[in-house]
Amino acid sequence: MKIEEVQSTTKKQRIATHTHIKGLGLEANGRAIPLAAGFVGQLGAREAAGLVVDMIRQKKMAGRALLLAGPPGTGKTALALGISQELGSKVPFCPMVGSEVYSSEVKKTEVLMENFRRAIGLRMKENKEVYEGEAIPDVLFQVTELSPEESESMTGGYGKSISHVIIGLKTVKGTKQLKLDPTIYDALIKEKVAVGDVIYIEANSGAVKRVGRSDAFATEFDLEAEEYVPLPKGEVHKKKEIVQDVTLHDLDAANARPQGGQDILSLMGQMMKPRKTEITDKLRQEINKVVNRYIDEGVAELVPGVLFIDEVHMLDMECFSYMNRALESSLSPIVIFATNRGICNVRGTDMSSPHGIPVDLLDRLVIIRTETYGPAEMIQILAIRAQVEELVVDEESLAYLGEIGQRASLRHAVQLLSPASIVARMNGRDSVCKADLEEVSALYLDAKSSARLLQEQQERYIS
Repeated sequence: MKIEEVQSTTKKQRIATHTHIKGLGLEANGRAIPLAAGFVGQLGAREAAGLVVDMIRQKKMAGRALLLAGPPGTGKTALALGISQELGSKVPFCPMVGSEVYSSEVKKTEVLMENFRRAIGLRMKENKEVYEGEAIPDVLFQVTELSPEESESMTGGYGKSISHVIIGLKTVKGTKQLKLDPTIYDALIKEKVAVGDVIYIEANSGAVKRVGRSDAFATEFDLEAEEYVPLPKGEVHKKKEIVQDVTLHDLDAANARPQGGQDILSLMGQMMKPRKTEITDKLRQEINKVVNRYIDEGVAELVPGVLFIDEVHMLDMECFSYMNRALESSLSPIVIFATNRGICNVRGTDMSSPHGIPVDLLDRLVIIRTETYGPAEMIQILAIRAQVEELVVDEESLAYLGEIGQRASLRHAVQLLSPASIVARMNGRDSVCKADLEEVSALYLDAKSSARLLQEQQERYIS
């Protein structure tokens, strides 16, 4: 008899470098907790980032910029992700790397402006009249049988056309019969509306949405793929406020490439894959006018988000001068820069400047400094990473990894965890011990050891 083990179908989340970061780990009064939300140490930097989050929430920081500066592996990207987690999903967070601006198809300034617009959200509120309820059997039965009210065809001949559809909707508070246009009948057929379905119909556009099946029919079958929803509360005819979250870039892209057109050129354009085209400044100004009008009318609300530019020293003088202007715009997000460079040349020039950023832009920035981690903090970070990767590591092994982190780098120590767990499994153990780590660290070099070897054996390599 053949017995096979069935693999679990539960979706496993992939573990990335910053999966363990869940927020900034602050108390209600803004003080940083030493070990919280996946963060260890960096108390001053986290408290400063917490103040920035509060300013963003109060919409007091639009057009400002922040620089996270510190040595490699001190948690600059983690801080930016912590800020995004604290802000929540409703506030746009647009991450990019400095080298992304270099494209053969689009200007550098256009790529920057596109990301600026991606980081500005617009929350649009719309009041719609809707009819919502459960379809009543005796009235809708005709529709499911595809026999709505018919009349003689206007074009002559023997065919008949649908003149109107009568549908009954029921909620907790009552029932209503509606006489609908024949075009709505097509929408009902498309949505596969049947007896006992909960639907809603928009009065303005005639759009039909099938929400699910009424939970009164939940016991009809033992096994069914339907989603059961409760009977709607309130009246059948009601006014509903619908909130949509879009970014300014979504509006730009939608207006830059209008779809449709029946002529041969439009059809050819739709069939051919379009190249990435620039959105003109004139179009953006027109969209800004419409957005400002919506804001004045109270229909929309502006949500300034965060644009995070990592490795900002990769930008050149043209990008930095453009950034000065973009930050002064009325529609500007909060910009967070991150760099691990000290005093170096601004890209493309011989001008030396702190962090590789021109002094006139540095004047506009508030700078948060990240500190290097001590041995105890490194061990705590490694313990968190082991927990996230579901590995069992004893105290001695963590202490040894901490030594490796001090000698080489924290990133190298974190990267040794997964290979060590595989070695432990090959040796028939569930937990990682010091011997596994020693074996793995002998196999893999870190950057400093590699550089030292290159220095010693320089004559063997081509330089």
